[in-house]
Order: sequence, then structure tokens, then C-alpha cells
Amino acid sequence: MTQITITPRERNLILGSIMVVMLLGALDQTIVSTAMPRIIEQLKGLELYSWVTTAYMLSSTVMVPIYGKLSDLYGRKPIMIIGVIIFLLGSMLCGLAGEFGTLPLLGDGMTQLVVFRAIQGLGGAALFTIAFAVIADIVPIEERSKIQGLFGAVFGLSSVVGPFIGGFLTDHGTMHFLGHEIAGWRWVFYVNLPIGIISLYMLVTHMPLLKMSLEKKPRIDYVGAGLIITTFVPLLLALTWGGHAYPWDSARILSLFGVSLVSLVLFLITESRVKEPIIHLALFRNKVFTMSSITSIVINMAFMGALMFLPLFMQQVLGISATNSGTTMLPLMFGMIFSSIISGTIIARIKKYLPVLIVGNLIMVLGLFLLTTVSVNSTQWDMVWRMVILGLGLGPAQSVFTLAVQNAVKPTEIGVATSASQFFRQIGGTIGVAIFGTVLTNTLTTEVPKHMPSMPGLQGQSFSGFGGEGSAALTGNLDMTAQVKKAFDEQYATIKNALNGDQKAQAAVLADPQTPEQLKTLVSNADRTPAAMKTQVLAQLKTSLDQQAKELAVKLNAGLKEGFAVSIIHLFWAGLYISLLALLLSFFVPQIPLKNRETAVRTVAAD
Repeated sequence: MTQITITPRERNLILGSIMVVMLLGALDQTIVSTAMPRIIEQLKGLELYSWVTTAYMLSSTVMVPIYGKLSDLYGRKPIMIIGVIIFLLGSMLCGLAGEFGTLPLLGDGMTQLVVFRAIQGLGGAALFTIAFAVIADIVPIEERSKIQGLFGAVFGLSSVVGPFIGGFLTDHGTMHFLGHEIAGWRWVFYVNLPIGIISLYMLVTHMPLLKMSLEKKPRIDYVGAGLIITTFVPLLLALTWGGHAYPWDSARILSLFGVSLVSLVLFLITESRVKEPIIHLALFRNKVFTMSSITSIVINMAFMGALMFLPLFMQQVLGISATNSGTTMLPLMFGMIFSSIISGTIIARIKKYLPVLIVGNLIMVLGLFLLTTVSVNSTQWDMVWRMVILGLGLGPAQSVFTLAVQNAVKPTEIGVATSASQFFRQIGGTIGVAIFGTVLTNTLTTEVPKHMPSMPGLQGQSFSGFGGEGSAALTGNLDMTAQVKKAFDEQYATIKNALNGDQKAQAAVLADPQTPEQLKTLVSNADRTPAAMKTQVLAQLKTSLDQQAKELAVKLNAGLKEGFAVSIIHLFWAGLYISLLALLLSFFVPQIPLKNRETAVRTVAAD
């Protein structure tokens, strides 16, 4: 890379530009979560719930190594600008999803949203990858840990502020423009536009080209990119459907796993033969890169699982609104920010990253273990101090792996190595979302019925089935009062119709083993029963059924809440086991001295 000289002020402006870009991308990864129940309600696509996240993460993951290669060949600046533009286009389209009804090829509103999220992800991949590469270009290695600590804090900030902003916009953002209603959840995507415009301005005006001096024609590995898709889409589908929509040993699930495995083998063969592979397999000869990649995959599986389902627990079990659920996660944010900054400072002082990584993982394990001890009776304060501890453990992982990898490779490999590291990090998060979602769905199916009360006399109404399908959890509706009242009202209407001579209603009442014999006698002799007696019987029956409905609703709501709490706690246990594996793996990440290598951009004092 050609040597460039900049002043400290110019360097700070460049870092500020990159920080705004990183905020844009990191915020979008979390802001959508609290808006999803409202989106599903309006676009009616519960079956595509997880794919709104998966589509973004998968398309982003595929593009991460490609952007890294392109930035090495053409320069960081133009590739990042292109990435931001694609991201903003996808954001605008996501906000418009479903506005014009069902569209040719794109289908209904929910399908449109999934497609547009994939487009958004294609641009979003550039934001993180090139941001970390720029840091490596302009910041010396001995100072880099501090800067990456700050950038990790930005990620932590957006990870927790995002759900709050998403909930606030969803609850309060609905407005009317020229007689047309714009739903509040659409602003979750539109809010990216002004931030993106600011970031584009700063990139254009303050960021240098930062191009590697490589004398060769660029080659893009399109076959490798396609094989990544055919590897992970079937894998994610299998993890999403397995044990819920289809048995794990069914032909469909096994076929999906088979396609994924074959594609992975073909991908490895392809990458070993092409001249410009998406992932340089030679990087795996570097033990620091190999172990850092494996460990970051595992850590991000646990990280994304805990992060995505903590707001769900707060809303469903503690009864907090979408807006306030983001506020209650502020302790997690502060823990992540504090530990991310402190870890960078400590690494800069002791010149070692491994002790910080291990200590961070230990704290993360402790935080997840403490989350497994919560219950339906836990208070908000019980969650607050546990989230502080979890945040302290999660913070160091946001920057340590990138620092370790960049320190271990050649300067000409920084772009590819950084993008590959980010690739594996996103793969871990994507797989984690799929696995934790499957665990939640399957656990709800088994746990919720255990806590459901018996419901004699409801003539086939199955409320446990409602909870077992997990739809209550995903739509934010754990209050069964309205459904129970409707069921009892329908039963009352059937008995009333039977007493008024409706033969179909009479047959239903007489066939129900829970119907009292005295009522059966009245129904059997409905045509001879005086009207006054019918009125009296119906009045007494209405009072009795209303009381039964209230009592049953209380029991059902308590059972749903308990079953949901137990199911989420199972996720925390899964996260704990995964974090223990990450802790074990972190001991095998090699510690090598931090290299005091010269950067491509030299900072000099202003005149």
C-alpha cells in the first residue's frame, strides 16, 4: 500500500467516519427484534419470522470475504461507499415491504421483507469488514487495541440501544402522510437513511483511498460464493425445521444436511484450486487465525442466542413493553462498553491479548450461569445485575479476535484475514440464531403443556396446543383471557341454541360427557320447557360460565408464563454449555508478541 501522511485531526476524522458506518450496521442488527411482533401482525407471516434475521445474516456472511478482497484490490473507500449505498437501498425497500400488496415474483409483504433484508445484508457486509481493515491501515498495532476497544463499545451500544429504538418507533412512530398511514415499524428501516447519508458524506470528504499495491487482475470466486449459499441455506433450514416441522431423522431433514455437507466439501475443493478464493485456506496454516476463528464462531453462537432472547424473556415473563424492554437491557450495554474499553487498555499495557480473552470468557460463563437461575418470580433488579456481569464478559470478545488475527498475518493479508475472521463470526451468529430458535420452539412444545391446567367441558378447545406451537411466544401474546372468554361464550351460545330448538346444537350438547344430566334433560325436552324456565336456566348458566372462564384464564396465563419462562431458561443453559466450550477453546489460541509494524498511513503533527 502506498504510504500516506495524515495529521492527527485527519486520522480522527477518518476514524469518526468509520465509527458512524459501524454504528449504522451494528444498529440494524438489533433494532428489528422488538418490532417483529408488530411486523408479523401486519404482514401476516409467522412462518417466516426467523428468516427476516437469517436472510440478512446469510447474505451479509457470503459477501464479507468478497468485500475484503475487493477492498485490497480497489481500495477501502470506494468499496465501503458502494456497500453503504446498497445497504441504504435495502433499508428503503424493507420499509416499503407490503405497502403495495402482493407483487409479481416477490409475493406478499412478508416475503418481500425477507428478500429486501437479503439485499440490505449484501450492503451491510461491507460496513464491518472494511471498518476493521481501515483501523489496521491507519493505526499502529500498539495503539490498535484501544481503538478496537472503542469500536467494540460502539457495537455493544448499538446491540442494546437498538431494541429500545425499535420498540419506541414501533409503539410511537405511526404517522399519516398525505392521507396514508405509515406504520411505526417501518421507521425501524427508514431511520437508517439519515444516518447513512451522514456516513456517506464523511466517507467521501474525509477518507483516503487506502489501496493495496497489487499488480494483478482481480478475480472473484463466484463458484465459491454460490457454494457458501448451498452449504448454509440447507443447514439453516434443517436446524430451523428439525424436531418441529419434521423429525430429525426424516428424509427431508437428512437430505438438507446431506446437501450442506456435499456443498461444504465442494467449497473446500474449489477454494484450494482457484487463484483468488473467497477464503484463503492457507490462512488455516496460521494457528492464531485457525483457533481464533473457531473460538469466535462458538462465542458468537452463545452471544447471539443470549442477546436475541433476553428481550423476549423481559417482555413475556416480566411483562415489560417493547419500548421498555430495550431500556431494561442498558446494564448489559454498560457492561459491554466498560469491559471492551478496559480490555483494549489492558492489552496495550501488558502487550498480551490471551489473558484478557480468557478472563472475558470466564465472566461470560458466570453471567450465563446466573441467568439460568432466574424464574417466573424474578424481579427486574434480578435481571439487571445478572446482565451487568454478562456484559462484562461479552465485551472483550468484540475486538480481541480481530486484533489477534491482524497481528498474526502479513500486512498484505490483513484485508482478507479480517474479512475471513468476520465471516466466521457471522457464521457463528447465524447458526446460533437457528439453533436457539429451534431449541425454543421444541422446548415450548414440551414445556408449556406440562404447566397447562385441565379444561373439562370445553368441547374440544385445546389451549395447550396453542402454547405448544410456540405462537404465543413469538407474537408477544401470553394473555389467554380473551380466547378463554370466547370459548366459554361459544359454549353458552351452543347451549342457548339447543334450548331454543336448534337440532345441531342439541346433538352437540347431548354428546358432551361434561354436560350435567339436568341440563341434558332440559335440552331433550326443549320444546316443552317453559320460556321463563329457559331464561332462568340461561341466566344461571351465564353467571357460572363467566366465573369459570375467569378462573381458568388465570390458571392458563400462569401456566403459559411458567412454561415460557422454563423454555427461555433452557436457552440460557444451552448458551452456558456453548460458552464453556468457547472457554476451553480460548486456552488453545496462541499468544504471540504484538508486532510494532509500520502502518500504511503515517500520522504527523499539524503545522
